[in-house]
Amino acid sequence: MNEVQPAPITIHAEDGYPLKGQIWLHHDAPDAGGPRPVVIINPATSVRCSYYSRFAAFLCKHGFNVVTYDYRGIGRSRPASLRCLQAGWLDWGRLDFEAVLQMAFSTFPHQPVQVVAHSIGGVLVGLAPSNHLIDRVFTMGAQFAHWRDYASHKRLGMLIKWHAVMPAFTAILGYFPGGMLGWMEDTPRGVVRDWTAREPRFEDAFRNGPHALTEEERAKLVEGFATFHGPMLALSVTDDEFGTASAIERLLAYFRNSPITHLRIAPETMGYPEIGHFAFFHSRFEASLWQIPLEWLKARSVRTDLAGFIVKTGAR
Repeated sequence: MNEVQPAPITIHAEDGYPLKGQIWLHHDAPDAGGPRPVVIINPATSVRCSYYSRFAAFLCKHGFNVVTYDYRGIGRSRPASLRCLQAGWLDWGRLDFEAVLQMAFSTFPHQPVQVVAHSIGGVLVGLAPSNHLIDRVFTMGAQFAHWRDYASHKRLGMLIKWHAVMPAFTAILGYFPGGMLGWMEDTPRGVVRDWTAREPRFEDAFRNGPHALTEEERAKLVEGFATFHGPMLALSVTDDEFGTASAIERLLAYFRNSPITHLRIAPETMGYPEIGHFAFFHSRFEASLWQIPLEWLKARSVRTDLAGFIVKTGAR
């Protein structure tokens, strides 16, 4: 199979916002029988889609078409000024991810659409109105950053960094200058507002304030997660200060109509000193960790032989 080079794409959300990304596209028929799956990669909060290019190329090498994209306000989807952008997590899910889903469904009408979601990318699966059309999902460290779920030995420092310093900079500048601080990408104020919410349930972050939702709207928000019925494999690692077991399970409980397997891995059992929240997508894991999503996306098979243990399986 010849190596496929990614091509730039622009996808317009329902409100007209242009989202920039890349697509790895095979132009020949798949080697095996059946249609070729299309994989959409949902990034973590304020991480450029280019960070996932190595993983996208890996999936492409194994026969998938792959789409990566930047959320509004991030990377190549950033406007001239972030101060004027109010975008939050709801916009990333209901508008941005939804637009990419619709593009995939219309461009590849007879091919299953699958999703790889990192961190907040797993939440966005539940927010997209068309999520019922997704074939299957793999998540890595997916949760919505409730502070009580942070790893206990790092909780105080994370509270100061993410729930004090981040909103303080945002209040002064109108956006969070993550790039200047070397923490992550510059981030819209609405995302910071959502990240720093204190409520243990996702929908309750939108109970008050200028972007408040009515009780009916919050209930509808929760029901959106239940419209996804496809199978999901949630992977977490024991040294992820964000993706603790309680954090992963807090999100997975929303997908109550999806058959879910939560596979948890300790880095030392695989011979690694650490993995954490971000390193999974480094190419050094191609021969080991990357085989887990590959087998799941190809055959809905869970690689429990890689020193992982099942936390829970079945519908929530």
